[in-house]
Amino acid sequence: MRVECHTGHRGDPEPEAFWLGERRLSVHSIVDRWLSAERKYYKCAADDGNSYILRYTVDEAEWDLAAFTHARREGAVEPDGRATLH
Repeated sequence: MRVECHTGHRGDPEPEAFWLGERRLSVHSIVDRWLSAERKYYKCAADDGNSYILRYTVDEAEWDLAAFTHARREGAVEPDGRATLH
């Protein structure tokens, strides 16, 4: 996974944008962050309205996608006219 970063206040890399395949998503905000012994986690609100948890493995300097949450779009209407909840 490719992640564009800036240096955070502790000198840690913090995501600014990331790539899912050919699609670039900008990080609108970092909603939460936490640490484990070997990894750093960032819950990010992306410009597509969805939430992503990006995981950074310190020893390997590698990023991966740990979780994804689809934004709720209440009252969305499908092309056939049916109302749905996502």
